[in-house]
Amino acid sequence: MDDKYQLVDFFLSKDGLLRSGIIGVLEGTPLEESAGSLSFAVATFAVVNVVFLLLFFSQFAILWIERKAVARMQDRYGATTALRSLWVGENGVTAGEWWNMLPFGLGKPLGAVNKYLNKNFGNRDENFATVDRVNNRSWMGKTIVPGFFQNVADGMKFLVKEHMVPQRADRLIFEVSPFLIVSSTLLILGMIPLSSGIYATNPDLSILYAIAIFGIAPIGVFFAGWSSNNKYTLIGGIRSAAQLTAYEIPLLLTLLSVAILSGTFNIIESIHFQHAAGAWNIFLMPLGAVLFLVTMIAEVERVPFDMPEAEAELVEGWWTEYGGMRFGMLFMAEYIRTYAACFLFTHFFLGGWHLPFQGTLASLPVVGETIGELIVFVPGAVMTLVKAWLVFLIVFVWARFSLARIRTDQILEFGWRMLLPLAVLQVIMSLAYRLYLYDPNGLSSQNDPAGGAAWDAFGIPSFVPIVTTIFWLAVFFIYLNDEDKSVNQERMFHVHTDKPAGTVSPGKE
Repeated sequence: MDDKYQLVDFFLSKDGLLRSGIIGVLEGTPLEESAGSLSFAVATFAVVNVVFLLLFFSQFAILWIERKAVARMQDRYGATTALRSLWVGENGVTAGEWWNMLPFGLGKPLGAVNKYLNKNFGNRDENFATVDRVNNRSWMGKTIVPGFFQNVADGMKFLVKEHMVPQRADRLIFEVSPFLIVSSTLLILGMIPLSSGIYATNPDLSILYAIAIFGIAPIGVFFAGWSSNNKYTLIGGIRSAAQLTAYEIPLLLTLLSVAILSGTFNIIESIHFQHAAGAWNIFLMPLGAVLFLVTMIAEVERVPFDMPEAEAELVEGWWTEYGGMRFGMLFMAEYIRTYAACFLFTHFFLGGWHLPFQGTLASLPVVGETIGELIVFVPGAVMTLVKAWLVFLIVFVWARFSLARIRTDQILEFGWRMLLPLAVLQVIMSLAYRLYLYDPNGLSSQNDPAGGAAWDAFGIPSFVPIVTTIFWLAVFFIYLNDEDKSVNQERMFHVHTDKPAGTVSPGKE
């Protein structure tokens, strides 16, 4: 269903306020004949920047989400920004009389306010001996934006750090690699729509384009590891190249399954198909959803697939020698790729900007028509952002702080021996679903809030997605609980030692 808020039409429509205003200004000038083309160029530039800025700055929310979620997992508050931290120092150490450096005569009144607050609401509190002893800044602190501004502080810290190039590094490649990684990562955002009316560009092969861009960054990663002239960075770069190759192919096959099921290589059309057919892809291909998430976690090199970085044995992996804003750029690129993965999962498997069970709600008797009218007013961009943030929280953050890192050989074996055959199986299943279970007569019009019924069978609404989901949930449950701890059998994910360490004689057994 189309989003009611059509930002693209507002900017690019020739009768819109922007383009008509530009054309009006150019009337009677030597540029009058080119007014249409110039207004289109300006409008395109404007809409691309607006969408990019919306996507770019909304990613700061995931940094805050990760900080707070991890803190709650560890039973603590995490990053907070309290009002008292604006005037109180740490253990008696303050920033000095900073107000004396303010212009326009603001120093004295602000200094007086600061001294008053510090005197009456400072670290000292004689009524609470523990607080008085440890000088807890957060005591009685009124939280404003909880920890959000610490992301800004981290960025400012990276900006003022010195950048140093190793003496024997290949300076040209060393300097170019971060920009290759970051620029290719930013290009991904250009392919991601926030809704049917808020997007930067919409090529017919946007699915293939987005995945092709994902494949460029590993080249920069390998170059960065090699050019640093450091054994740890070189090992990290080689690990990255091997790992991303092993997981890129299952990822491509999974997206091919999505394209087959939706009948298009266009992201927006794929989202429209899910609504018009009456079922999200996650209910038609749960295996594909799991494959996509696992391969994407490996693509963005997050735990448990972070062996290319592996700070435990490789210091910081392929970006060990980078410091200052170069390190900040690489750090940002990792999170942008993660954020892009959340958006792509939202669009490919969670119906994009459509509300959960939107068709069911809109088809309810009595209240269904009213609900359908209200659904139209929900901004699609808001729904997309909420889904992407939830995917990041539930999948990427939870996995990172719940799973242990696995060895490089295990990562590669898992990718080639398990994910690749499963991805081929998913392609075959998508072909079978599209050819034999899909009913094109059940498609609804694009703007019907109730959606369609292309996956009904035997007179039962949504029979195919319901049966598929139940079957794969049963399979996942069986395999996740298939563990006989009493049997010491060989498994590809475990290493069994029959004798204690230090008791084996090398070369004799």
